[in-house]
Amino acid sequence: MDIVDAHHHVWRVEDMPWLSGPMVPRIFGPYEPIKRDYLVDEYIADARSGGITQSVYVQANWPLDQVVAEVRWLAELNERTGWPTAVVGCADLFSPDAVEVMKQQAEYPVVRGTRLQLHWHENEEFRFASAPDRMKEPVFRRNVAALEELGWLFELQVFPGQMADAAKLVEAVPDVPFVLVHAGMLTDREEATVREWRDGMARLAQLPNLVVKLTGQGTFTRCLDPEFIAFVATETLGWFGPDRCMFGTNFPVEKLWTELPPLVDAWLRAVPEADHEAVFAGTARRVYALPE
Repeated sequence: MDIVDAHHHVWRVEDMPWLSGPMVPRIFGPYEPIKRDYLVDEYIADARSGGITQSVYVQANWPLDQVVAEVRWLAELNERTGWPTAVVGCADLFSPDAVEVMKQQAEYPVVRGTRLQLHWHENEEFRFASAPDRMKEPVFRRNVAALEELGWLFELQVFPGQMADAAKLVEAVPDVPFVLVHAGMLTDREEATVREWRDGMARLAQLPNLVVKLTGQGTFTRCLDPEFIAFVATETLGWFGPDRCMFGTNFPVEKLWTELPPLVDAWLRAVPEADHEAVFAGTARRVYALPE
């Protein structure tokens, strides 16, 4: 079976201050082993070891004044190697100039959408956005609405406590596709945490223009935990179904605690075999317009 990796990165340390400078808190914990170049040839070797035949790169926090250079570099990699198959870039969606930046990125046909991380958590180490409700800001809303004209999707990264606001955002622009990153970022199995996550996911599942990535479940466990993966997969598939769920590796971040073949195997075991074709290839190919 062919497998599509719907969420991965490649990077050069020189392009990314958070990797090249002093250690700063990141949602996935200490990251010394990946403070190095992770280039396309290494990613291809990792991907092929797990049976992956296509991939989608998702922005890796280059400085916002260099996001056009980021997609240019990736387009060059695609032309040279065929990898990544598609790209999700980034733009400062809180800036009135964001649409012009995205139009420059759109000159590269490999680009399919954009991500600006919105996640905010009471735990300061888990925060990225400066406030929990920035998705309500008018400039941001206008820039997200502009994705319809570009034919792009938006990668939505929020915690369960932000999902009520996220649902209003998704509902307001029904012709813009949204992809929920890391299955809504469940941080632990505590009863209150799971209840909030379930409530938010059930609300988002009502919105037909949103699909979910089954990715990043080592982010908070800091290990490969097949039981946790199985729990998230079963719950998410119950709400969204296989045609609205897709697998991704989140490499090289998950490389902090696992190699790629056991990661793929854990997800293959967690997802019912009848759903494999959709979850591991079909949904991603449709959402990201990947070649068959």
